[in-house]
Amino acid sequence: MPNPSDSQRYLVCVAWPYASGDRHLGHVAGAYLPPDIFARYQRLRGNEVRMVSGSDTHGTPVTVAAAHEGVSNADIVAYYHARFVQAFKELGLSFDLFTHTDTENHWNVTHELFLNHLENGYLYRDTQSQPFCLIDQRFLADRYIEGICPVCGYPDARGDQCDNCGNIYDATELKSPRCKICGQSQIEVRETEHFFFDLGKTSPDLADWLNDGNKDHWRQAVFNYAKQQAESGELRGRAITRDIDWGISIPVEGYEDKVIYVWYDAVQGYLSATREVCALEGRPDAWKDWWLDPAVRSLYFIGKDNIPFHTIIWPAMLIADGRGLNLPYDVPANEYLNIEDKKISTSRRWSIDLPDFLSRYDPDPLRYALTINAPETRDVNFTWDEFVRRNNDELVATWGNLANRVLGFAYKRFDGRVPQPGEFDEIDRALLAESEAAFDRVGEELDAVRLKIALSKAMELAHSANRYLNEKAPWTQYKEDPAAAATTIYVALQVIDRLKVLLNPFLPFTSQQLHAYLGFDGDIFGDLYTEDVTDARGTRPVLRYDGANLQASWQPATLPPGQALRPPAPLFTKLDEEIVGEERERLRAKLSAAA
Repeated sequence: MPNPSDSQRYLVCVAWPYASGDRHLGHVAGAYLPPDIFARYQRLRGNEVRMVSGSDTHGTPVTVAAAHEGVSNADIVAYYHARFVQAFKELGLSFDLFTHTDTENHWNVTHELFLNHLENGYLYRDTQSQPFCLIDQRFLADRYIEGICPVCGYPDARGDQCDNCGNIYDATELKSPRCKICGQSQIEVRETEHFFFDLGKTSPDLADWLNDGNKDHWRQAVFNYAKQQAESGELRGRAITRDIDWGISIPVEGYEDKVIYVWYDAVQGYLSATREVCALEGRPDAWKDWWLDPAVRSLYFIGKDNIPFHTIIWPAMLIADGRGLNLPYDVPANEYLNIEDKKISTSRRWSIDLPDFLSRYDPDPLRYALTINAPETRDVNFTWDEFVRRNNDELVATWGNLANRVLGFAYKRFDGRVPQPGEFDEIDRALLAESEAAFDRVGEELDAVRLKIALSKAMELAHSANRYLNEKAPWTQYKEDPAAAATTIYVALQVIDRLKVLLNPFLPFTSQQLHAYLGFDGDIFGDLYTEDVTDARGTRPVLRYDGANLQASWQPATLPPGQALRPPAPLFTKLDEEIVGEERERLRAKLSAAA
């Protein structure tokens, strides 16, 4: 087990969602649940963690949503940001800070990097051909235009990136382009001047970084893509300003009618959020400890559509800044989650939104289902019958039943206390040894961000404990030899107490419940709370986490004999199979309404 004095610092960077619509289960599986599991585990290891993200308040997804709803951009941002904060709290996502990008701090950081890039020779002015809508008489930013992907032929490709194949391109390359504002195809290409980031100038440094011999832990698909791009010789200047009025101002005179383009400012949120959380902690300069110390490991949790921005563009921006800011240690990007055998589509309303899901079901079963079938190396499928099966057969029947029947038997037969064991036999010792070894076995997978395998290995111990109980049959032992039953129940309780820790990163709510049933008064969940923060740009709610009083640690503790237990209750609720049909009908109704 690790030595606490040798603690590692982890900066856990989580993709910034556009404040333009609720997050769905695909977002959760791909980018939001994995970093929480990783962060919770590292905290249990005694490592120092900062998990940061926030709502992306700029860009045309926000303005399109505002226009559709007939409200201001600020109103859309306020509405969806608050919903993100609430839903992420209900799901138990332990952000040290979830903020947003329309803050004085973020504007300052963006201006700072812009000026550093300009001074270091990585920004230049040039004209760009950009789509112009003849109906609306305006230039069309990327999200205001859609058409046929020039690479794969997908008919509803966005202006800057295809959701189907993931390739990025210029909006002028779209085939049969149409304006998302008026829906018409009366578009022509006009010239407009912008600032460009010289991505090609960073190619040698990107290639050196990717070939530094320290990328063996990267997922192969992510590494191969980044390496190919860096060495392709095809990286070129990319416009970082746009002819719109919603965004961060350009800190150069003469460009008051343009703003900084969202792709350039949003990725800087990882840096600005780190600064913000350090300031909220009363140590405003401590952000340097996270960004200038090369020993810090920064991991970026994203979906595969964001791989170009986090393996090429953001590292290039960090290099061009010139201060030696840390480059990503890992980018464990996930593949896609499909729903009932269909690709998720928010425009067609084929999705399961997180707030809607949590209005009917508990968070831990969702966390379990999305992890045990995680899209780590390939696209996977979420179905309601699979969700019900995993809840009922794996959480209720395997893990929940194990904990409930052992705790219930102990509470009833041993005066509500952990029984005093006798001498352990070979079977007892084997299960206890397996539970000790599980910390290394599961921890190795968590360190490598192989969360699906890690959860499977933890559940293997639960299966072993069930087999142990079936073999020992303490309910029969008790009638003939209460002392032997006491030993069996003690061993089972000891393993359950260890499973409580092993499953804590995945199932934090029920692990906390189990912690209390076992007679402990402390906290193994942490304090997840919201607060309002005010600066020159206004007041916003933020989500924060405080794990200072965590009682558990990632090691096999010994349960004290004689400890008073609390009356147990089931950790999970068995679901009626009828909900499968009900939920599928709900999906079909959404699809019909969008048609």
